[in-house]
Amino acid sequence: MMVKICGITNLEDALAAIEGGAAALGFNFWPRSPRYITPESARRLIENLPEKVDKVGVFVDEAPGAVAAVASETGLDVVQLHGRETAIEFPQGLRVWKAIRMGEKFDRTALDQFPAEALLLDGPSNGVPFDWTIAAGIPRKVIVAGGLDAGNVGRAIEQARPWGVDACSRIESAPGKKDHGKMAQFLKAALG
Repeated sequence: MMVKICGITNLEDALAAIEGGAAALGFNFWPRSPRYITPESARRLIENLPEKVDKVGVFVDEAPGAVAAVASETGLDVVQLHGRETAIEFPQGLRVWKAIRMGEKFDRTALDQFPAEALLLDGPSNGVPFDWTIAAGIPRKVIVAGGLDAGNVGRAIEQARPWGVDACSRIESAPGKKDHGKMAQFLKAALG
């Protein structure tokens, strides 16, 4: 199970996530996010992280050139797109995960339009889970996100059978600051 901890803003949280078994860390480059991190701050953090962990940049409706520039400047391994963009717009060589909000009007056939390495299926709004059974059987790498914590991640994995899971707001003490106890419990529950 690939486990990603998103909304990383400081080295202490990043190292605690890795120690607990996280395979990927998310850095949010959307300026309106309470977890926003500047490319310069992210670069300084990423320089101090082991190569084994995937560094994932979260972007919302950024131009492909700007995303590629931030990825290069900071040392990202993956770009995660949360807006109306499609993976096909992005330069070869960038690993792309496409995020899709799972609202009432979700159309499973629409997933075929995203030629990304993985699809991140997110709740209808931040910190809100969706019906995980919808993700079951999708013949692609699927990451389940949205409202996950230690209390429900096992059920999400059982129902969705995803390639990975992603947590952020429910394992925080404040936006951008992880609660290390909650994060450790989530990682333990996800990794079984």
